Amino acid sequence: MAFSGGVDSTFLLKVCVDVLGRENVLAFIGLSPTCPEREIAEAKSLSGLIGVDCVTAETSEMEDPRFIENNTTRCYFCKTHLFVKAREIAEQRGFIHVAEGSNVDDINDFRPGRKACSEQGVKSPLLEAGLTKGEIRELSETLALPTHDKPSFACLSSRVPYGTAIDATTLKRIERSEDFIQSLGIRQVRVRCYGNVARIEVLDKDFDAVMANRDKITEVLNQYGFLYVTLDLKGYRTGSMNTPSE
Repeated sequence: MAFSGGVDSTFLLKVCVDVLGRENVLAFIGLSPTCPEREIAEAKSLSGLIGVDCVTAETSEMEDPRFIENNTTRCYFCKTHLFVKAREIAEQRGFIHVAEGSNVDDINDFRPGRKACSEQGVKSPLLEAGLTKGEIRELSETLALPTHDKPSFACLSSRVPYGTAIDATTLKRIERSEDFIQSLGIRQVRVRCYGNVARIEVLDKDFDAVMANRDKITEVLNQYGFLYVTLDLKGYRTGSMNTPSE
């Protein structure tokens, strides 16, 4: 299965192993500049915790000009590259099905990647079972999964406005900026990138922490290439970079 190490895919991986047996399950982690190194490392660790074999491979969306141009269907091209690689590895290893972790709540969001699931024949068991994000979190806690309260995460390309070309350098400075802010104890953070302007989104409860560390945050993000560093007073929310929800 395509494994990100998030709430949904971790729960799905655990259930697959419990029901099918670890010998009948393989976790596939796609390697890409759109995914932070911390997320990849955590996914590897979680697959080991669950006790299932894990394989990694680079995906090629950064070589696709349709993805790079960053229009509203960006996610479709990204997911297509991910699932094509997952299908390739599954066939090499003798697996019949590829699965991923979409849930019922995802239906209400703007998700071009769902089309890629359909085209590549990828299964979405949590969606088929009618499970919501909240239910998955509750079940994850029952199973003692450390991801039960993990903050939501979207790929780093979602920090770049539609129409602005995506490049590895921009993605890396977003990743490093978010890593630094998280190192201050702020778990849920987005650094939205507008050229040399960084717009920081955190939960309302973390505003004080940002302000208390504003000098350090400004200094570090300046070093990463942001000339101006701002705090969004509306706080963290999905879909704030572009009109469709992400």
